Amino acid sequence: MKSYTLKTVVLIAVVTLFTANHSYGQDKQDRKGPPTFAKLLEEMDANDDGKLAESEVKGPLKDSFSEIDTDEDGFISEEEFKNAPKPERKKRDDK
Repeated sequence: MKSYTLKTVVLIAVVTLFTANHSYGQDKQDRKGPPTFAKLLEEMDANDDGKLAESEVKGPLKDSFSEIDTDEDGFISEEEFKNAPKPERKKRDDK
């Protein structure tokens, strides 16, 4: 009876570790690369008009809004987003 219980505990521990490790890797994969315009609309377009107003955006997009809004209409369209200057990547501080 003890052997059966020990095997069950070990099996549950292995499955739990595998599941936790696998889900962590998936989260990390999803964050790679810059967001798409569709993803930004999904997250920020409060009035669902297909454009991003300065009042709707946040973060680096808000900081460089005037540079991205090339036609100066107060919105970032998909075309303006595609043509926007790409932000510089942060340099890694290897110690």
